[in-house]
Amino acid sequence: MTQQNSTIPLKRNPVALFTRDERPNSTARIASQPIALAAATLLLILAGAASIALWRSYTGTSPELDRVVAARQYLARAAQVASEQLAEKTKGLEATQQESIDQLQLVQDQLQTVRRLLTAQQAESKRLSEQVSALNEAVDGLRQSFASSQASDPSPARNKSIRTRAQAVRVHQKHIKSHG
Repeated sequence: MTQQNSTIPLKRNPVALFTRDERPNSTARIASQPIALAAATLLLILAGAASIALWRSYTGTSPELDRVVAARQYLARAAQVASEQLAEKTKGLEATQQESIDQLQLVQDQLQTVRRLLTAQQAESKRLSEQVSALNEAVDGLRQSFASSQASDPSPARNKSIRTRAQAVRVHQKHIKSHG
């Protein structure tokens, strides 16, 4: 059997033909031929790229285009959501603004009412002040008249009429105070 083996040529790896080491499974042989290793790697990469290109042309789809379309759809949805949120916030602000306007109008109406009441109260106070001044002048006049009549005429009938007048003035003052 050893003779048969020697007559049959050994099938060798084409990469192994260029190596100096004759052992069939030597790692040193691969490391010693970096150009062959790089060429084999390049062939594998080119074969992979060619298969991807054929697959894409056969199916007619490109994942990059799908990603671009998906990204555009996502951006469109995001813009729509943002627009809807902005519209809702705008409506909320409009409602709040209208409430503020209504409250301001109510406060302005109340302020006008208070001003009218204050003006009326000031007019009433002025009128009452004038009446009190007039009554004070009348009382002073009555006192002076009473004092002068006391000094000139001490008659009891005269004193009675002065007392009656003074009492009438007091009743008049009480009447004004109760209605004012």
